[in-house]
Amino acid sequence: MLLFGLVFSLFLTALLFLLRVYFVLNSGSNHPPKTRSHVAVLVVAGSGGHTTEIMRLMESLSAAYTPRHYVIADTDKMSEEKIVAFESSKPQSHTDVQFTINRIPRSREVAQSWSSSVVSTLSALRYSLPLVFRLQPDVVLCNGPGTCVPLCITGLLLRILGIKKVGIVYVESICRVQTLSLTGRILYLVSDYFFVQWSSLRDKYPKAIFLGRIV
Repeated sequence: MLLFGLVFSLFLTALLFLLRVYFVLNSGSNHPPKTRSHVAVLVVAGSGGHTTEIMRLMESLSAAYTPRHYVIADTDKMSEEKIVAFESSKPQSHTDVQFTINRIPRSREVAQSWSSSVVSTLSALRYSLPLVFRLQPDVVLCNGPGTCVPLCITGLLLRILGIKKVGIVYVESICRVQTLSLTGRILYLVSDYFFVQWSSLRDKYPKAIFLGRIV
């Protein structure tokens, strides 16, 4: 009898959790974002072209997007230099909050096997959980590097647990013309706003938002 009660309790907990996930995923972008004086943004920078594109996006954001928390892979040196150069070029004011650069393990290296990618992504998730829970951003902004998957999942978890409504904004790379990247296919399911830069992708993915080239 005790065993039955334990199994039933676990089943009920899992069912309620799944219902909560379903509710969160289906109500995310139905509510327009609230107007705030400041929006804490967590920016995921990949290496190479991903960083170049995300920094172009950052150039178009107003000063209201502060503080700015950048997350890069622990093996990425180039992105840190670009971020520092970008932030140094911004006019500083007494009310401006300093940006931060945070590092987590890379989720997937180029040409890494799928099986080992699962292990490395779980490792990145282990570092993402305490980081996102501590920063509690209003928005996660990303554009394709595998590193953004565990960070977005953690942001989603904050919403599921009722801790904070974290918006997930994904911008697919300009290089993706006919098909989404692997990261795009994953985050298409959980993002609040999913932007593509080619009409061919908009036609294939109903949830996608097409505004032309934005980076």
